Amino acid sequence: MRKTTIWQTTRKALTVTALATMVTGGALLTAGTASAAGTTLANACSGTVSGGMGDTVAITGTSVKELVRAGAREAGTLALYDVAANDIAKVNRIDLGTVPNAAGGSIDGKAIGTAVRQAVKNTKSWGLGLNPEKTLNSIEHKVAGSCGLTTVATNYVAPTLPTPGTTAPQQGGTGGGTNGSIPQNTNLLPGGSNGTGYAPPRDYGNLPVAQPGVAVAPGVRYPANSPLPGEGAPQYGTDGQAGQGGPDVRNAGNAEALATDGMPGGDVQLPMLLAVLVLAGVTAALVRTWVLRRVA
Repeated sequence: MRKTTIWQTTRKALTVTALATMVTGGALLTAGTASAAGTTLANACSGTVSGGMGDTVAITGTSVKELVRAGAREAGTLALYDVAANDIAKVNRIDLGTVPNAAGGSIDGKAIGTAVRQAVKNTKSWGLGLNPEKTLNSIEHKVAGSCGLTTVATNYVAPTLPTPGTTAPQQGGTGGGTNGSIPQNTNLLPGGSNGTGYAPPRDYGNLPVAQPGVAVAPGVRYPANSPLPGEGAPQYGTDGQAGQGGPDVRNAGNAEALATDGMPGGDVQLPMLLAVLVLAGVTAALVRTWVLRRVA
């Protein structure tokens, strides 16, 4: 009886230990997987890096080794820039930021320069020269002007639009619809039909439209023995009955003859006729004299 009790106690202890080992091992494996999936390590401080939304974006110290060397050399603090570059190359990970919850994003050079400056400072390198702060500022400025990353979310899913004839889901699950949907009598667009999300076709029936003409034969339009439009001669100086053969024809205006001092109109008087003959004779004599002189 006593042996049976000891065996049962031992078996229970072994079972508990095995379960604890399995749970601990599973937890360790899960933690390692989550850590690996939650970090995106880039090989350079510029370009494009892909990762899951929320993942930490990091670079290696080797990727910025030459920039740290150049920044320390340009600081003018008698820094041992080779020592500072070798110290940052030993850093395996420099965190820069995270992949945003969107299709893409960016990490600018200023953020990368700040992160590298802090990483160099944490190395406590003795190659920063006589003024370590000035050297770190020079390194930060050099990295900021040379780096910049574009992030791409590999697990981003674009939101889907409602298909025609269906209602879009309502945010928050509130409203008069069923199961958080928009009520069927709600217009999604101004002037839209009930529940479809599309505007009804417009009515253009009240717009003026020119009717197409009907071709008429010339013989029908202008009958035989009838004057064509504009064929008659225009009439001037007549009243409104002109062109219709009316007998009442009047002169335009009110012109009157001037008085002639009692002399019969249209007769040429004798003194005027004599003066004309004398003038003609004198002119002929002058012309004859001028011609004879030219010939002589």
